[in-house]
Amino acid sequence: MSTETYIPIETLCTYYKVETSFFQGLNDYGLIEITTIEKSPFIHHKQIKNLESIVRLHQDLHINFEGIDTVLNLLEKIHDLQSELVAAKNRLRVFED
Repeated sequence: MSTETYIPIETLCTYYKVETSFFQGLNDYGLIEITTIEKSPFIHHKQIKNLESIVRLHQDLHINFEGIDTVLNLLEKIHDLQSELVAAKNRLRVFED
């Protein structure tokens, strides 16, 4: 397993100014996935975009893990509905032309 695509939790704690327990809580709640490599916790780089949203929701809006989970689920549903709307508009264009 290559560590090039993983970011150490310690680095993220310093960058976001949070405790390691914050990341452990996110992992326990299923919001992120922590991978242990050589007894050190890491997060895959593909989770960073989602992680940044989570940290902003928590720090700026003081939303707890349950609230963050709800917000992320709602945002995902909005994205799905927007995709469906675009697909429906594209199908309607066929009949308009």
